[in-house]
Amino acid sequence: MTTETTTNERVEKVIFDGLVEVGAERDAIKRDATLEELDVDSLDLVEVAQIVEDEFGVNLEGDAVQNVRTVGDVVDLVVAQSG
Repeated sequence: MTTETTTNERVEKVIFDGLVEVGAERDAIKRDATLEELDVDSLDLVEVAQIVEDEFGVNLEGDAVQNVRTVGDVVDLVVAQSG
């Protein structure tokens, strides 16, 4: 985990980069894009969750993740859990 402040912009960059790593098209990644639209499956989401945990120390699992539908939902969840 870094000592840098967790900001929306920083979280967005890390998550957007993680989504590209799992195969999402960079141009299609927007806060309101659904994970389904980006063709992100549960295994891809596990990879992104690992990146988030490594970067921010936030563990994405359980009930909190069940309601995640969009990229913005993921960003907001990480920001909320890191603060």
